Amino acid sequence: MSQQAFSSAEPLSPPRGPVLRRIIHQDKMPLLVLLLAALVGTLAGLVCGLFESGVHWLAQQRVDLLADRPWWQLGLLGFGFSALLGMIGYFLTHTFAPEAGGSGIPEIEGAMDELRPVRWWRVLPVKFFGGICTLSSGMVLGREGPSVQIGGNLGKMVADIFRLPKEHGHALLAAGAAGGLAAAFNAPLAGILFVMEEMRPQFRYSFLAIKAVGISAIMATLMLQNMKGQGAVISLPHYDAPALKALWLFLFMGAAFGVLGFVFNKLVLACQDGYLALHQNKRHRFVAIGMLVAGTFGVLSLFAPAVTGGGTELIPHLMGGEYAMATLFLIFSIRLVATLVCFCSGAPGGVFAPTLALGTLFGVVFGHLFHSAFPELGIEPGAFAIAGMGALFAATVRAPITGIVLVTEMTDNYQLILPMMITTVGATLVAQWLGGRPIYSQILERTLRLAARQKRGESGASAG
Repeated sequence: MSQQAFSSAEPLSPPRGPVLRRIIHQDKMPLLVLLLAALVGTLAGLVCGLFESGVHWLAQQRVDLLADRPWWQLGLLGFGFSALLGMIGYFLTHTFAPEAGGSGIPEIEGAMDELRPVRWWRVLPVKFFGGICTLSSGMVLGREGPSVQIGGNLGKMVADIFRLPKEHGHALLAAGAAGGLAAAFNAPLAGILFVMEEMRPQFRYSFLAIKAVGISAIMATLMLQNMKGQGAVISLPHYDAPALKALWLFLFMGAAFGVLGFVFNKLVLACQDGYLALHQNKRHRFVAIGMLVAGTFGVLSLFAPAVTGGGTELIPHLMGGEYAMATLFLIFSIRLVATLVCFCSGAPGGVFAPTLALGTLFGVVFGHLFHSAFPELGIEPGAFAIAGMGALFAATVRAPITGIVLVTEMTDNYQLILPMMITTVGATLVAQWLGGRPIYSQILERTLRLAARQKRGESGASAG
């Protein structure tokens, strides 16, 4: 082309109208998403902090109401009050938002994979008030899974209000889940890693999404610390790092945790199927069974508190040497059964904290055995308990890095990172070698199968 032809060509006109508006909108969209992620994290920290306060307040009111009563009144009133709380939680769940039952983490994973709807206008009130009722009744349930679902639903709520595109709404959903976990454990790094490691099949990796997840976790932690303080969730002694020649014991313990995690996942699915066979998804049966479970654990919480509740309050007592070896094993056995009975019943509550408590119990039992067998190594049983705290979580959820970081942030025992790594990685490898799969993925698949079966049944009934 000649220079004359080039110079005679019309100059490019600047973009106008819809094109210009679209470019400006695209330039501002990443900043808007990050600002909204900060809002989601703040909301997650606030709501999850209120959720925790509500659980503690109502549980204390229950205990105060029953204080200084004869043992027979204690049993009757304890059963009745907890059964009433259970009735509220189970009724709200089954009537208004069945997806709010259980921990809620599989629902968030399904939503991130666009397999499950997010009805935040239903789930948020049901999970909040129903979860407060069931958790304060004395059942062996955790508030961490519900916090993740609450945070994820808050992220979806904000995305819907601001009408974000689908990919940015997905980022806020993940950011809310990270903020919920960070607020539940006062552990921002664990919240970020949980989304990026445990939810890796569903999380759509992009630099914007990763920044949104990080900002949400930070803001949620800041909000929680402003409400609750900056201390660690669990106050434990600081243990010295074990000698190198003792690290093989942590690997051996990790292998045992891998077997336990594999068996635990199988038992969860079998127990859920057993409950379904009992209530057949009929509301009156579902609520009646829930009331029986909640009332029973309400009575147990008054006479044997060590085998009830989420378990985070129990962990410091396990480290203090308050229980004999046989008692520790008995508490572990009872809490294992109690965790299955409560979590698989469909109550709005999670299995996160009960799993950490079981891991601590299993670890401290190993610690006492190793301390007796190898006294020359001079390892405190508490070091094995801390290393085991995240090992069962890693074996069941299949997220070893999250387990390591979570326990480190919760207990402030940074010098035990290497033993924790050996234990959790060993547990994960053994569970995988046995053919186990992440528990939340299995629960999600089961939920999808049941939903598809119910849909086919409704279609057949309408056709008939």
